[in-house]
Amino acid sequence: MSAHYKLLSLLILVIPVVVTAEEASDWNQWRGPSRDSQLAGAQWPDQLNGKLQLVWEKPHAPSYSGPVVCGDLLFTTETIGKQKERVTAYRLETGDVIWSKDWPGAMAVPFFAAANGDWIRSTPACTKDALVVLGMRDVLVCLDPQTGNEKWRVDFPEAIGTPLPSFGAVCSPLIDNGAVYVQTGGALVKVDLKTGGVLWQSLQNGEGMMSSGAFSSPTIATIAEKRQLVVQTREALCGVDLESGAVLWKEPIEAFRGMNILTPLVIGDQIFTSAHSGKAQLFHIQRSADDAWSVTESWQQNTQAYMSSPVLVGDSIYLHLKNQRVSSISLADGKSKWRSSPYGKYWSMISNGERIVALDESGELLLVEPSETELKILDRKKVAEDSWAHLAIQDDLLIVRDLAAIKVFRWK
Repeated sequence: MSAHYKLLSLLILVIPVVVTAEEASDWNQWRGPSRDSQLAGAQWPDQLNGKLQLVWEKPHAPSYSGPVVCGDLLFTTETIGKQKERVTAYRLETGDVIWSKDWPGAMAVPFFAAANGDWIRSTPACTKDALVVLGMRDVLVCLDPQTGNEKWRVDFPEAIGTPLPSFGAVCSPLIDNGAVYVQTGGALVKVDLKTGGVLWQSLQNGEGMMSSGAFSSPTIATIAEKRQLVVQTREALCGVDLESGAVLWKEPIEAFRGMNILTPLVIGDQIFTSAHSGKAQLFHIQRSADDAWSVTESWQQNTQAYMSSPVLVGDSIYLHLKNQRVSSISLADGKSKWRSSPYGKYWSMISNGERIVALDESGELLLVEPSETELKILDRKKVAEDSWAHLAIQDDLLIVRDLAAIKVFRWK
């Protein structure tokens, strides 16, 4: 098969990796409605300055959680005085506070990670009936989105005996077909969305600082004609059966101290990932007639990611790297098309299929036009002072979680 035909087949197979709620167009979870930072067909202006205007802004205590939207409500988290965690619901258009709910939940991270803060990290997930939030101490709380009333909570260290994650809970929960999937301090778990009951545990890991508490957030994809969870633990990339929790396939991923953090990118029957002090790899997942699964490495190269997750535009993978540069990688053969000069330590990116909007941790928003030869920045605008939370876009609104505020901007 020619390289051209292989690439064409891959692009035909690019589909949204997950549908998690009735409100399929809402930015209601980690990396948006399909958990891949894609908003296909969204219309964006060709510049930021003069086109992007602040609608409202509210001060907040620190958080790394990305904001989420469900209907006309916007939700954001914060850690209060190193003692409590809080969720606040705002009217999206006006910034009016609808409700606020807090609970004990703060913790200190190891000294060598303290520079990145010890506040809540996980991005909530929401449907019209349930808002689920994973706190630093590995406690999953389910609230009524309209009122903030608590429906249930699961303290995973108490309920199933998993260790408290040394760096705090990081994984962002996924809601699908009446269940919540999330990586806890000791395992991947499935929880009943109505009751909070734990339905199964899978991919149990160790209790040490370098092996417990996975960082990467799961997605759902149809691979080899089977809909499944795609999960990256601290040691491996895995496919997991949604109903039983059985591991369908598993591929070791080498990473320094288990720092597998980004969310892998699913493209048809192939998956791209890149690890801290490891390498970038594309894997082809196959299933035989007798239901045996196999994983084949399509290519590898020495590009090293860290915390930023990739986006796909056309036949190029855009990735912010551990060395703070941005790279464009050929999907077909893994060759680096270009690497930029250094930027901040983290980028969150969203693509509409034609352009990329990126938020640098320094608070600079960038409008990027895909290019075969360079990082082509059409415009840039300072929108925050310090922003590690993932950018959100809802229709013509851009939502930025500054470390000390929540801000809503409108395209004009």
